[in-house]
Amino acid sequence: MFQEAGFWYAVSFVLFFVVFGSKIWKPLTSLLDARAERIRVELEESARLRREAEQMREDAMREREQAYAEASAVVEQARKHAEDLAAKARVDAEEMLRRREQMARDRISAAERAAVEEVRAAAVEVAFESAHRVLAETLDQKADAAFVDKAIADLPSALTAPAV
Repeated sequence: MFQEAGFWYAVSFVLFFVVFGSKIWKPLTSLLDARAERIRVELEESARLRREAEQMREDAMREREQAYAEASAVVEQARKHAEDLAAKARVDAEEMLRRREQMARDRISAAERAAVEEVRAAAVEVAFESAHRVLAETLDQKADAAFVDKAIADLPSALTAPAV
């Protein structure tokens, strides 16, 4: 056993730690403690960042929902406005159509009145022409003079008679 190399390695290893153990142990533990502290700080920082990220995510979700609600309201308002404009355009078109129809009726009525007046005027002219021809053909000069004399004599009574 004393002649084996493994035995002497073990003895030297133990002696090394007995002699230098306290000098190595303190810096090693402080190094490990510092590393542990640094890891704890990094974990706390990552937890804080995670909480902030979750808060930012919640804020973003809330803002997204709010923006969606606002967009829906804008779309609804635009739809209602479009419906109102369409209804107003329909009413305006119907009113314009009624006015044009009334104007057409007025034109037709005016044309009918003008045509009736024209027919009446033509009828009166034809009646005068016919009366003139009949009188010219049927009356001679003596009868014509007698007819004029009688009409002049009846003139005062015709002027005082009430109008029918």
